[in-house]
Amino acid sequence: MAKKTRQILRRIQNVRHVRQITKAMYAIAATQVIQRKRALAQAAPFGEESERALARLWQAAAREGLEHPLFFPPDIPAKALVVVNADRGLCGRYVGDINRAALRFCQRHREVRLLLGGEKAYRFFRTRPWPISATYLHLYERPRLEHAERLLTDVLALYGEQVGEVWAVYMEFRGELVQRLKLERLLPLEVPVGEEAEELILEPALPELLTHLARLHLLGRIFHLLLSAKASEQAIRRQTMKAATDNADELLEKLTLLYNKARQHAITAELADIMGGAEALREGR
Repeated sequence: MAKKTRQILRRIQNVRHVRQITKAMYAIAATQVIQRKRALAQAAPFGEESERALARLWQAAAREGLEHPLFFPPDIPAKALVVVNADRGLCGRYVGDINRAALRFCQRHREVRLLLGGEKAYRFFRTRPWPISATYLHLYERPRLEHAERLLTDVLALYGEQVGEVWAVYMEFRGELVQRLKLERLLPLEVPVGEEAEELILEPALPELLTHLARLHLLGRIFHLLLSAKASEQAIRRQTMKAATDNADELLEKLTLLYNKARQHAITAELADIMGGAEALREGR
């Protein structure tokens, strides 16, 4: 009985230790969510304005019959897929959902080149048959513009030369409790049709200006999806750690009750032994 009591006590101590870790990770993730939300809010106006400016510029280009390679898919069947995943685990469904979505994309298309963000994506795809064009391990834990610039450079190096389309799969942040898996085409660019723009006086020439603005808009999109992915990762990690802490509390309650019952049984057995010994002494007299 004493051995069983010690085993339960060790389990209680282990669960308490795990609970301390999950509670600390919950607090860290909650702070990270606030920071990533703030960064997303700050980046949003640039994306909206660049898209609006690009739409006006593209309308001017269409009136002149101008075609641009970033807007028209080249005749290349291969596709590139940017997988924006995590470097660390303990974030619930996040890692698995993204990897499975990327795998489905690869299985649907015959030729796919992978650009893998996060160690979890690299470990998942490193032994699979699709070629890996670039990896980004422990790069964008705190996304910065230079991380998006590096990804943009690699994407543009593939587009038009080795692939005809570039896609990205990531977890879109819709709110602290809502994160949505998203498969998004990055290239060729799709520009929404807006109102008819007035005649523009452009300097420098329209093709150079269109190239510059298209690259800038694409850079903003990549930066935004990195921010969105990290906000989603931290939000899901916070939910996961909250659930783990709650489960630990429930398990501690059950183990404590079991421990108290075991102690009560042990005490009862000891009292019975003492009373039995005392009765034997009296009978021996």
